[in-house]
Amino acid sequence: MKILNITSPDVNNGTGFRVTLWIAGCSHHCRGCHNPESWDYNQGKPLREVRKDLFDKLDKSYIKGLTLSGGDPLAQSRRNLLELYFLLRRIKKKFPNKDIWIYSGYTHEEILQDKFKKLVLSQCDVLVDGLYKYALRDTSLPFRGSSNQRIIYLKNE
Repeated sequence: MKILNITSPDVNNGTGFRVTLWIAGCSHHCRGCHNPESWDYNQGKPLREVRKDLFDKLDKSYIKGLTLSGGDPLAQSRRNLLELYFLLRRIKKKFPNKDIWIYSGYTHEEILQDKFKKLVLSQCDVLVDGLYKYALRDTSLPFRGSSNQRIIYLKNE
């Protein structure tokens, strides 16, 4: 899996001060996407090269949690999804009081139909789901770009 960037502190992609991990690659290619440069799966650095920086940023006491964005963190190969799952497990173990948000163009229902995507989701606390739909653009919505997208709290899964 390739990583485009790590931003911290970030207040735009979830509640509180966060670390956002920008994952390369997206197959959705939504019209009006705010980040089309993230669609290419081959750009960025391998996760192993940025892991220490990610953990150092998460270790700050004022950081509430991690957000996964991109690209689409779930529009990945099975190998990449497993790599992401094991990373998130390690983060949950080291930082049990920090939450994990994930953005995906897939709906919650679609994610639950794929065992690898579902595995990644099992480590997350909040899902922002659904494709960005230009015709439904709404800049007044917190943490979403279009009104079809949902914020789903996953604590009970």
